[in-house]
Amino acid sequence: MAIAQNVISIAKAEKGYQEGRSGGHWNNKEKYAAQVPGMAWVSDDEEPWCAVFTSWAAMKAGAESLYPRTASCSEGVNWFERRGRFTEYPVIGGQVFYGPGGGTHTGIVYAYTSDTIFTIEGNTNVNGSAEGDGVYLKSRPRKSSYVHGYGIPDFPEGVVLADPAWKGRPGVIFFGQEASEADIPSGGSTPRPQTYAPFPGSAWFRDEPRSPLITAMGRRLVAEGCSRYSEGPGPQWTDSDRQSYAAWQRKQGFSGADADGWPGKATWDALRVPAV
Repeated sequence: MAIAQNVISIAKAEKGYQEGRSGGHWNNKEKYAAQVPGMAWVSDDEEPWCAVFTSWAAMKAGAESLYPRTASCSEGVNWFERRGRFTEYPVIGGQVFYGPGGGTHTGIVYAYTSDTIFTIEGNTNVNGSAEGDGVYLKSRPRKSSYVHGYGIPDFPEGVVLADPAWKGRPGVIFFGQEASEADIPSGGSTPRPQTYAPFPGSAWFRDEPRSPLITAMGRRLVAEGCSRYSEGPGPQWTDSDRQSYAAWQRKQGFSGADADGWPGKATWDALRVPAV
């Protein structure tokens, strides 16, 4: 399973968990802080725990180095900014920060549309409070002033995001309007034997096919820094696929008619497109 998918799945599985109560009130005592090294004081002192929940999910997914380990939302923003990995656009598996300076509340993004972000958040409630009672799946306006921005984890499988400034970078899959966890590139924390798709023949591409194999090819082109996609890639063969493949052919040392964007066996085998 891809790291981003693992983080999301682990966090989502906590939906419905609620913190403790005392004196007829929710008390911020929860199970996550004690499991994150150095963070037990958050629960002991009955402090807000939204950031700790994200740190916990990352740790459980084996992605603790990709997210900040902190109880402070503001420090989380600073952590991503110091690494040049902060944006005002949504990121699948990214950490969203709310409020002035991003210091009010935080969660993990699992989908977005042009108008809405969908998140998993700890220490919130049915009303979306920054001081709530448990773990909830939330939908929030994407363009709200309450949304300060998003941290971009450096996922080894690549990252899906909506920031046009990141379009074309190696490992980046750009979806400006909408994306979900289904768009996360394949990959995982546990190495396993990889099988690659055999070359389907040049004529197959000229018929403008629609196939998961086209998506898999496009993701490999993105990973190799050859993306010419305005969005995607997706399953339908388009001129963007051909332009991206031509960039790959040139990267392999071909030119002229040998770099026209129509796949050939030598460059296909070198691309190592995963079997689908």
